[in-house]
Amino acid sequence: MFETLKSVFRVKEMRRKLFYVLLMIVIIRLGSQLPVPGVNSDYFKNWFANNAGDAFNFFDAFTGGSFESMSIFALNITPYITSSIIMQLLTIAIPALEEMQRDGEEGRKKMTTITRYVTVGLALFESIAMSIGFGRQGLIPDMNLLKALSVIVCLTAGSTMLMWIGERITEKGVGNGISVVLCVNIVSRIPSDLTILYQNFIAGKNVARGILAAVIILAIILLVVVLVLILNGAERRIPVQYSRKMVGHKVAGGQTTHIPLKVNTAGVIPVIFASSIMSFPSIIAQLLGKANGTGIGSEILRGLSSGNWCNPHQLQYSWGLILYIVLVVFFAYFYTSITFNPLEVADNIKKQGGSIPGIRPGKPTSEYLERILNYIVFIGAVGLIIVCVIPFFFNGIFNASVSFGGTSLIIVVGVILETVKQIQSQMLVRNYKGFLNI
Repeated sequence: MFETLKSVFRVKEMRRKLFYVLLMIVIIRLGSQLPVPGVNSDYFKNWFANNAGDAFNFFDAFTGGSFESMSIFALNITPYITSSIIMQLLTIAIPALEEMQRDGEEGRKKMTTITRYVTVGLALFESIAMSIGFGRQGLIPDMNLLKALSVIVCLTAGSTMLMWIGERITEKGVGNGISVVLCVNIVSRIPSDLTILYQNFIAGKNVARGILAAVIILAIILLVVVLVLILNGAERRIPVQYSRKMVGHKVAGGQTTHIPLKVNTAGVIPVIFASSIMSFPSIIAQLLGKANGTGIGSEILRGLSSGNWCNPHQLQYSWGLILYIVLVVFFAYFYTSITFNPLEVADNIKKQGGSIPGIRPGKPTSEYLERILNYIVFIGAVGLIIVCVIPFFFNGIFNASVSFGGTSLIIVVGVILETVKQIQSQMLVRNYKGFLNI
């Protein structure tokens, strides 16, 4: 590991890329500390203190605390993530977009351009909603049209700038830029979350109880990280045998390869979809100033809030956890169905003269792939649920109110592994180039 790191820093091009990423990270963290002019920066801090575990906690974790401090990066890259998801879903519904996606490099460039415009539109919409909804409740003191416009412009520009930074990291740095920005935001919250855990479970306790609490906390975090690593790396390999054929005077084919089907085929998308849908009613209620009312509506909102799940004193609200699990399983199957087409894969295998041992080409191969896919998607969804529910359980039982959980750890571990793989592949390419130049 250390030898690989040393070899990376010996290469001038890799050093330049890594320092570029580091510079962009510094800019991101600096921008996260710059408050939007004309707003009450303490508004959301006080609001979060009175609404722990509410819908916006998930949003604040993804923005690295920028939302809570109401900085110019308060919206962060969440509009870009939302627009990317929308574009993926629309690709299935609109044939023109599906054709554009298959149209090689030019088609991908057009899709990227459309995604950018959708991102700016979503950022503008969210900025207007926040300025109107929270501005009247105290976010913007002495609110008027000029102040509201100033806040809208700052928030929209900040989100657009982060989108640009993410794309530049992808182009000139290492790894996927948007994922790196999201990972940096989540990691930046971990020190404050660990401080909260220390104050709640270790500070003020005798030495024995403090050490026991620290060991339990570290064991839980380690367990979740190990589960995430297993979930990210697990895959089912479907063997494919290609028949031999004569090409001129040579025999081609006859090789055996495999189709790697990841157990967690949909990644963290099902969790993000499920969390977003369940938090949407609470967000609307907060914007309308009706989140703290009484009646059936308020009871439903409390059940949808993850801060009330697994609480022994409020078990009636844990129905929301059951709904969350159902949504995660549903979106795991839904997202996999739009990203992996067994019929298309089976058709490609048949055209290339290949077959799965013991399975006839064509429709039987498609049915076999679909059956295997349904099986491993369920296993992946169960793994996602376990990783995400463990933090909910301990937050409910021990009131350990922290922003990072299973979702955050899946993203952080996934981004780190993907970035390391990309660095290794780039170093491998350089080694091949050096070998060829000798």
